[in-house]
Amino acid sequence: MIFKNISKKIKILFISIFIISSTISFVAFTDNDFEITKNLDIYFTLFKEVNIFYVDDIDPAKLIKTSIDAMLKSLDPYTNFIPESKIEDYKFMTTGQYGGIGAMIRKQDDYVVISEPYENFPAQKAGLKAGDIIISVDGNNIKGKTTSQVSDKLKGQPNTELKLEIKRPGLDKNINVSVMREEIKLSSVPYYGIVSDSVGYIRLSRFTRDAGKDVKQALNSLKSKNVKSIIFDLRGNPGGLLIEAVKIVNVFVPNGENVVSTKGKVSQWDKEYKAMFQTVDTKIPLVLLVNRSSASASEIVSGALQDLDRGVVMGERSFGKGLVQTTRKLSYNAQLKVTTAKYYIPSGRCIQALDYSNRRKDGSVGKVPDSLITKFKTKNGRVVYDGGGILPDILKESESYSPIAFSLVIKNLIFDYATQYVLKHDSVLPPEKFVFSDKDFNDFTKFLSDKDFDYETNSANELDELIKAAKKDKYYKGNEAVFDSLKVKLAHDKNKDLQNFKDEIKELLTEEIMSRYYYQDGRIQAMLLKDPIIDDAVKLLNDTTKYNAILAGTCKDAEHKLEK
Repeated sequence: MIFKNISKKIKILFISIFIISSTISFVAFTDNDFEITKNLDIYFTLFKEVNIFYVDDIDPAKLIKTSIDAMLKSLDPYTNFIPESKIEDYKFMTTGQYGGIGAMIRKQDDYVVISEPYENFPAQKAGLKAGDIIISVDGNNIKGKTTSQVSDKLKGQPNTELKLEIKRPGLDKNINVSVMREEIKLSSVPYYGIVSDSVGYIRLSRFTRDAGKDVKQALNSLKSKNVKSIIFDLRGNPGGLLIEAVKIVNVFVPNGENVVSTKGKVSQWDKEYKAMFQTVDTKIPLVLLVNRSSASASEIVSGALQDLDRGVVMGERSFGKGLVQTTRKLSYNAQLKVTTAKYYIPSGRCIQALDYSNRRKDGSVGKVPDSLITKFKTKNGRVVYDGGGILPDILKESESYSPIAFSLVIKNLIFDYATQYVLKHDSVLPPEKFVFSDKDFNDFTKFLSDKDFDYETNSANELDELIKAAKKDKYYKGNEAVFDSLKVKLAHDKNKDLQNFKDEIKELLTEEIMSRYYYQDGRIQAMLLKDPIIDDAVKLLNDTTKYNAILAGTCKDAEHKLEK
């Protein structure tokens, strides 16, 4: 009886708080407010009954978290509940900053391994190396722990000491390492440099706090080295802070230029963002690289600069996220990241590709239909479209890995061989001079001789689908010998595939080896040396006539591709 009275009081208080907040926000109590209050009452009484009468003990926090996640999942993938325990991870996503040792880790068998220590951060300064297996953290054995669990143990307040027991390949005994945690702040620009003659290159990996400042500093540094044009790489960049996207566009466009506007259900989210800081260079030729993983803030930057005819966009159609999220504080230090608006780039288009407001009966989400795709025009009158990401001015498909190369990466065999390679080579030449020779490749194939790795080829998968279709259509019986013969012919030969895809595998090995000696800079430099899209971007920037024709809308080849 006492419990029931308390429950009633809590329920009344809960509903009263909601009504008060609703009337403050909306002045008048509406039918919609009544529906919310009614359903909250139902939810409260349901939870109370489950808690009292369910046959087994329940974890209230876990049950509530499950219900919250399911509720938000019905909206869109970007509206998320962030409990207090995950706030530090969220802060890292938005600031690029955390307290820890400064290293990437990965799961390998029963333990977690250092996959890449960041240069000039605690892990590297303490002598930790890629390939080191973490046995224990502060005396606690971490066998069987997930990367997330180990990551939590490695993070902590700056200036606190961490003791690690490490098993290092090539050593018989484990070693003990003391690491002093620091405030880790990762630059949003992991690399910039000169890729060809006077062509500069800037890679932006995330839109965290100070991303605009990092890009500005990179551009000024390149200009001081007489760079005359820029490749700005947004491939694989999932986005981040909208205001940093505005600041980055501002680096290349004059003050007062419209960059992006947002519109939401609540008028406070209706805003216009203009370039309002001192620009760096409004004239330097610019090629922006995007792919299918370039999303959100990446699309604001590439889309705004395309709409303003400030740069040529090259690559694949971008992801198509035209939604803006805002973080709202909740009780008990939790937060809600909620979609509050759609954004519109200078031409007036919204590039959101999926329509979450009109889910199908099965809950799935469809793309914006072609009938609703609208034409817009850039500043120079070029035709662009909404409803499906940023369509590049010049389409370039990214090269995909072969099945065998993909398998070697997933099975950590590229990684493990690089660890063995370092044991035999104290130093190597820098990326622009290093060559992974055929002799080295033969050594790699010997390394694989007793390793377990397998893969499925695309042709074999297609054959399986053909056999299924043939059985369904009653054509398989009587033709078994034909299909069996095809299976034999299409069965992959590892040794043959290693030779067929040798160049691709050598590139992956080179990138991993360079990261061991020259860290992230070395890995990126090695990747750029064998990147055909970088070569195409350089060629375009060196062809001033074609570059200007694309931006003027007079390049027929580019227009043809744009209309595809």
